[in-house]
Amino acid sequence: MSGGQQPWISAADAARMLGVTRATLYAYVSRGYVRSQPVPGSSRQRTYACDDLERLRRRTEERRAPDKAAARALQWGMPILESSIAFIDGRALYYRGHDAALLARSRSLEEVASLVWTGGFTSLGTTLAIERTAASIAKLPFVPRAQSVLAAAAGRDPLALDLRAPAVSASGLRIIRLLITAATHEDRGDEPADAALARHWAAGVRGREIVRAALVLCADHELNVSSFTARCVASAGSHPYAVVIAGLAALEGPRHGAASTRVEAMMESFRRARPVRVALNARVARGEAVDGFGHPLYPGGDPRARVLLELLGDGYSRSAEYRFVMEIARAATRATGEHPNVDFALAAVSRVLGLPSGSPMVLFAIGRSVGWIGHAIEQYANGQLIRPRAKYVGVPPLASQQR
Repeated sequence: MSGGQQPWISAADAARMLGVTRATLYAYVSRGYVRSQPVPGSSRQRTYACDDLERLRRRTEERRAPDKAAARALQWGMPILESSIAFIDGRALYYRGHDAALLARSRSLEEVASLVWTGGFTSLGTTLAIERTAASIAKLPFVPRAQSVLAAAAGRDPLALDLRAPAVSASGLRIIRLLITAATHEDRGDEPADAALARHWAAGVRGREIVRAALVLCADHELNVSSFTARCVASAGSHPYAVVIAGLAALEGPRHGAASTRVEAMMESFRRARPVRVALNARVARGEAVDGFGHPLYPGGDPRARVLLELLGDGYSRSAEYRFVMEIARAATRATGEHPNVDFALAAVSRVLGLPSGSPMVLFAIGRSVGWIGHAIEQYANGQLIRPRAKYVGVPPLASQQR
């Protein structure tokens, strides 16, 4: 939750928030509109989920004032498009009904891509050879390098404009391979994404398993800003390469995928200013953000982060870097009441495995490309142009111009 709001509140506060009686609140709970949970140590008292209450309050308000619905249509948490790819219930993330946490421990990115793109675990075939990255592009940071590689490949792919689902899946597989080439500076053939990246980073067998899990857990996350951007581009009829190029542009922003870059910098500053608890409390006292903690969709903690940190603990519990990142996690949770999110977990993976700076963004981008392609397939099938209207709030036209 944002703005310091508690994720669970009492029945009295919940009824007051909705402007209803307790009996009506209990009716909402029985109908599944609002989640509740027992208060530890009490046999009768329960608390109620703020995000459910806020969603219900807004829905009621917008029925009374429909114009407010349009004004809020693009705000955080307001569903505006139908999708059968990802489902978030506040505690877990699912891809087409499959728990992403379980998929992260058992499936490759390519297998999850087939699930997202086709609805099942089927073979996507092989891809054509990938051209060598030009020397002028090789020195660019990952995102602009990947965008340049994709733009060049799109111009040489005769099937790029075939927007039928099987053709888009084939292009999607080629796009993943191009992103891996942009990350590793060489074509790894049809080697699985996790194997290619782990080999390039010399992450070892244990590291490869965690790289695979990170890719899978980043594959999709409903209509986040990069996926919404991807769907908008697909709705215009642009080819899948353009969809992923646009998704990368949105992902690069510091409020989205590049948040992990801030977490990397924060971790490094704590390493230089030990002890961690003192440095972190000083950061909070200065009013500075503790990057990588809290997520509005997961009041009880981001399940993606939980899986990655558990995997790190399973394989690297004796690592000094693992103990260091967990020390940060515990101190930050005590100071803020928030739990680690996926940005923190990706930075932790990078640090514990000894990956190069910027690796969290690489993992996020390659993993999320699966979701972008999946959303493109849905949007191509839908055939509708995404075109919201703007509510004008500027200077009114002059009276003389209205005649």
